[in-house]
Amino acid sequence: MTNTVPARTEDLPRTQVQRRILIVLVAAQVLSGAGLAAGVTVGALLAQDMLSSTSLAGLPSALGTAGSALAALAVGRISQARGRRPGLAAGYLAGAVGSAGVIAAAVVGNAVLLFLSLFVYGAGTATNLQARYAGADLASPARRASAVSTVLVATTLGGVVGPNLAAPTGDLAHTLGIPYLAGPFLLAGAAYAIAALILAIWLRPDPLLLAGTLEAERTAAACAHPGDATGGPRPAVKGHRSRLRVGALVMVLTQLVMVAIMTMTPVHLHDHGHGTGASGFVIAVHIGAMYLPSPLTGWLVDRTGQLTIAAASGLTLLAAGIVAANTPGDSVAPLAVALALLGLGWNFGIVTGTAIITDAVPLATRARTQGLVDVAIAIAGATGGMASGLVVAAAGYPLLAIGGGILALAIVPAAVATVRSR
Repeated sequence: MTNTVPARTEDLPRTQVQRRILIVLVAAQVLSGAGLAAGVTVGALLAQDMLSSTSLAGLPSALGTAGSALAALAVGRISQARGRRPGLAAGYLAGAVGSAGVIAAAVVGNAVLLFLSLFVYGAGTATNLQARYAGADLASPARRASAVSTVLVATTLGGVVGPNLAAPTGDLAHTLGIPYLAGPFLLAGAAYAIAALILAIWLRPDPLLLAGTLEAERTAAACAHPGDATGGPRPAVKGHRSRLRVGALVMVLTQLVMVAIMTMTPVHLHDHGHGTGASGFVIAVHIGAMYLPSPLTGWLVDRTGQLTIAAASGLTLLAAGIVAANTPGDSVAPLAVALALLGLGWNFGIVTGTAIITDAVPLATRARTQGLVDVAIAIAGATGGMASGLVVAAAGYPLLAIGGGILALAIVPAAVATVRSR
């Protein structure tokens, strides 16, 4: 009888509770994916229109990702102290407020308000990424990457639909007396607000708090029965510090390269005579590739190893840069292929890096450390977004694309070195 209750308690989160948590996270991610993608599609174009400058077209992306850095830190700290539910809900609510601010800035033509609002809007992006950690909190180590991928793939539906609603929401905005390019932020604001509501009401029990309770129970059981090896806490991963660094490096580089190339692609298309529909299509393909392969990526990571897929992310991003750099300006289809490869490389990196970080960090500091890593990811994205406009203005889009691909190759030797050190 003494072993019955702990066994039932430990089995529960890996079946019923974990399934419920994943369902709630999936519902929120579908909505947040639409909010994230809508802003990505027109953010650079809106800044270009208001500032009449291509060199500053990367500024919205830079501000959004800088805002996501602060949000990642805040969400991580709130989650560590109070659980994933209040942390994620607060992040999405901030994203909704930022969306409303962008709309107001476009109406009054105030660039300062636009930039401030885009900074706040970045909280939605940070929260969308932080949600992947919530999916892994209760997953067994052998299923961790698959759990992360389930949360990520949920973003696909909203991420693909969002950009393709750029034209209809622009028309709606025009009808309401709002500038056309601000229309997608109507969708973003509503999507983020509803996602926050879903998490605040239904993300119960809280996955991080429950994981802490279960860890305490296992530790107590190990103390009560020291001869029972199965009751003790999970041993630390060998070389956890080096793996932590590699996991962070993988996600930082993939984010930097992805944001830089993605940000300037709509501007590149616009400069070659393509309309909002073409930009929406290419970005939809890109975001679909960012999230849709997640189940396959999770399966590959769990079975072939984290560092193998980490190296594959660098090679895939290089391929994306090569294809984008060699695509004629009047061609949309090859550029869509390049952006699909860009999204796939990011997917490989983010799923692998998340699994590495989660395995390497103890539960007592997990959410706080994850938040700090996501701060680095956001700063990298801000750097890529800001630099992208300057590079394109000075040297052109092809150089930006090929340069990003070459930079991503740094992931490969880092992964190889870590494998050899084990």
